[in-house]
Amino acid sequence: MAARDYTTAPIADQLGIPSIIAGLCGDLEQLRNGEITVNDAMARSMLAKQIFNGVRLYLNGTKLLSENARPISAIDSKDSSS
Repeated sequence: MAARDYTTAPIADQLGIPSIIAGLCGDLEQLRNGEITVNDAMARSMLAKQIFNGVRLYLNGTKLLSENARPISAIDSKDSSS
């Protein structure tokens, strides 16, 4: 098992990922107990999938922006040298 990355854990909490996972677990229990239909469970899982796609886009965008980020002084010196 890979070591947990504690520096990104707050992002997971900020995006509400633990509650989404808990909701999916609850949906599975409700399905097994016959409290919701298969169609309801599938709709909820597809919604969660789209939420996770959004989280993926957010994390990829954050990574891209942080990789291209430069200190303001580096930006100023580049502009003045042109």
